[in-house]
Amino acid sequence: MKGRALVLVSGALIWACGCNRADSRAAQGIPLPEVADYIHTVIAADRAIYAEQVVHRLQDVEKVIKADEKFKAEKALPFPAQMLRMGAQEAGKSGKFRYALISKWAINKANQPKTEFEKNGFDALLKDSEKPHTGYETLGGKKFFMALYADKAVSEACIRCHNSHPESPRQDFKLGEVMGGIVISFPVSP
Repeated sequence: MKGRALVLVSGALIWACGCNRADSRAAQGIPLPEVADYIHTVIAADRAIYAEQVVHRLQDVEKVIKADEKFKAEKALPFPAQMLRMGAQEAGKSGKFRYALISKWAINKANQPKTEFEKNGFDALLKDSEKPHTGYETLGGKKFFMALYADKAVSEACIRCHNSHPESPRQDFKLGEVMGGIVISFPVSP
């Protein structure tokens, strides 16, 4: 009976400790890196699906419509990078977080890494693309949590565009290779 009581008490303590940890976590909120991971998961999924199931399928497989930099004037599909930028502009209107696509080899020079975090982070991604580079940066007097994730070539359409674009600083990308990074930032102080 003593052994059974000990097992019951031990089980209750383990359960109580687990509840307290869960309650404590809920009271403190979700850790910032985890929030960034959630945001990145949605962005990366949307980007991959658009590149493969929309652009690649409609342009390269079914040959229904092409993608073009001047998609409005040409009545074409926007490129995946343009689609990401449009989504980022819309999401940025909320003021809750921002995200952007950056690359050392950006066709649009405005999308090159600018801040120390972005420059250092991009170099870190080239060494280990499996984990995000995270940190803090103060911009305009506000402190931000920053996370930079590898943006890899997910579709032949991405590779073909970058490797053949006359203004592309690099023209030897391969499928699965890091082409850029998605930087996510949100304020951590008012």
